Amino acid sequence: MEEKHIAKIAGELNITAKQVGAVGALLAENATVPFIARYRKEATGSLDEVAITNIRDRLEQLAELDKRREAILESLEKLGHLTPELKDKVTAAETMAVLEDIYLPFRPKRRTRATVAKEKGLEPLAKLIFEQASFDVEKEAEKFISAEKEVETIEAAIAGARDIIAEWISEDQQARADIRLLYQKTSKYVCKVVPGKEKEAIKYKDYYDWSEPLASAPSHRVLAMRRGAKEELLLLRVIVDDDQAVSILNSLFIKSNNSASEQVKLAIKDSFKRLIMLSMETEIRIESKKKADEEAIRVFVENIRQLLLSSPLGEKSILAIDPGFRTGCKVVCLDRQGKLLYNDVIYLLGAEAAKHEGIKIMAWCQKYKIEAIAIGNGTASRETESFVRAIGLPKEINIVMVNESGASVYSASEAARDEFPDYDITVRGAVSIGRRLMDPLAELVKIDPKSIGVGQYQHDVDQTLLKRSLDDTVSSCVNAVGVEVNTASKQLLTYVSGVGPKLAENIVQHRNENGPFESRSKIKKVSGLGGKTFEQCAGFLRIRNAKNSLDASAVHPESYDIVEAMAKDLNCSVADLISNSELREKIKLEKYVTETVGLPTLMDIKAELSKPGRDPRKQFELFSFKEGIKEISDLEVGMELPGIVTNITAFGAFVDVGVHQDGLVHISELSDQFVKDPADVVKVYQKVKVRVLEVDIARKRISMSMKKEAGQSKKSDHSEKHQPLKPNKKPMIAAHQPKPANNKSPSGSLASKLTFGS
Repeated sequence: MEEKHIAKIAGELNITAKQVGAVGALLAENATVPFIARYRKEATGSLDEVAITNIRDRLEQLAELDKRREAILESLEKLGHLTPELKDKVTAAETMAVLEDIYLPFRPKRRTRATVAKEKGLEPLAKLIFEQASFDVEKEAEKFISAEKEVETIEAAIAGARDIIAEWISEDQQARADIRLLYQKTSKYVCKVVPGKEKEAIKYKDYYDWSEPLASAPSHRVLAMRRGAKEELLLLRVIVDDDQAVSILNSLFIKSNNSASEQVKLAIKDSFKRLIMLSMETEIRIESKKKADEEAIRVFVENIRQLLLSSPLGEKSILAIDPGFRTGCKVVCLDRQGKLLYNDVIYLLGAEAAKHEGIKIMAWCQKYKIEAIAIGNGTASRETESFVRAIGLPKEINIVMVNESGASVYSASEAARDEFPDYDITVRGAVSIGRRLMDPLAELVKIDPKSIGVGQYQHDVDQTLLKRSLDDTVSSCVNAVGVEVNTASKQLLTYVSGVGPKLAENIVQHRNENGPFESRSKIKKVSGLGGKTFEQCAGFLRIRNAKNSLDASAVHPESYDIVEAMAKDLNCSVADLISNSELREKIKLEKYVTETVGLPTLMDIKAELSKPGRDPRKQFELFSFKEGIKEISDLEVGMELPGIVTNITAFGAFVDVGVHQDGLVHISELSDQFVKDPADVVKVYQKVKVRVLEVDIARKRISMSMKKEAGQSKKSDHSEKHQPLKPNKKPMIAAHQPKPANNKSPSGSLASKLTFGS
């Protein structure tokens, strides 16, 4: 870990070098982000997971930059170009773009027009012209005519010299930096439909003739246009004002006002059009895509975090129903630990059949002591809910609609086959619905997050970056809640700090062969789980009803002696400290401060003693959709309805009101106040009240408002913009979103005049 990197990161994140160094050292020892944030506060100055993750990522970026720097220095030396001055420039480069600009003139390249001109001996002429002294260019060029070298005319000699100059200009570090800045500040996305593909590209209708500044283009539009281009339905370019670009280059390279200068001007135009423009467009598109990816991933992982940390019903006996008409409703009964006790199919078509099936459900509820009924929110869900509510169940049995997104993915997965090898996918799907009501986190970790249905363009973004971000988020959620080691699935254990897939499998295998773990210390007996791993994972693993009550808490085993000392000093037991708040108030934390344990850790210990192992998630709240509203055709403008937020995007939030189609609350309709980020106002699975603004039954689109004052739908304010389908059964609806003012390119505009290549 370079000292210069530590100082640089400290400055960027506005923290101390000591904090950065401590995090770097812990990461080098394979400590995880959750572990560092929770149990090494003294070392890091109480940095949170976000700051620690930023340090980790930045250290990796700078290490990658150093790796590329070393490769370039090695190449320059091997090619005989490395001078002390050039080495200093390479060493001082702080970004990958600057580093590559420095290397560009020396990088081995394919045969270019400039290369050919140099082979013809025209480089001296190019140097002479580039110096722009007063001389007769044509007379000087005549000296380079050579039949042997295939330079047959004065014009050919001058043209070859211009090719060489054009390449020099395109490889000039300052020129590239200035044009790059021009692209970053003033470039535009210009999009057109591929001629002849208007019908095929109808979902991209709003991009048929579209232009907007790159710097302000929101991530979802960038990714939508790129998707259309990838599907070869749209033509997408990033452009700047050519004259402005050429003017910048002229200011850098034009030194005189003579015939040589005129040739340099021609070379500058050629350099920009033929070399710099395409290179910069490619670079700026990559940079813009990266930013769009980062924003889309930020929205996605925040939605995933909210979903994973949504309220659990807890350990209840559940009857879960996966609704269906033609194939019937699959029913499963689960005990309080989620174990499958019984499964069957019921059919709701016909009054007599429904009556008979109602009797069966009543009998199952009694036999298996059912405490709640979970109904998947797919096809026929509202009809199934109405049926269940009408059969006369005891009032203490709660009926809950459960988002079933991803249940079908889980049911066909290897994890589901391992758990239920003797049952078909319909049973597995119903079990997943029931279990996610009991504990969303424990069940959803078994499903690829991209299939849960709360993302935006997650299949279009950088998949490596997405996976890293998702793994960080899932790990953060799992470790924040804690994991009961004696009941957790292999998938859930995988995300515990320091564990991973192989050790998770070993833990489950050890548990199956030797029975439940009686204490945290027994976890050390798991094959492959050494002292360092135990240090990382122990504080996040829980053992209920253990002999040592601290084993069910977030107090790390390394701090047990501190708690025992506290109890001894107060002449009580550890159990007394946990149960008696008056005793805890007598603890003088300063007394237990050591060189390695400070007040931050001691305060955490004291707080944990007051609520050992308590689930940090919010308490579960019952929710019901409005009676009589089951289909989109039941909706009317002005209706006020209860709903559940199912997805949050950069342009608004999607809300389920129980009609099998999610409606959009556009960002402008989320609040009476200005909203910059929808996530500031709503959370996934939040219960909200919405007002219906528009209903388009033909296109299955619903527009809604959460404003307190009655909203009005204005076509000019809610122009439709292409959005993807939700990655689940139900299509995403009502992608209404305002366009930036004056972005639509009128007939005869720059976009319509632009010549697009393939």
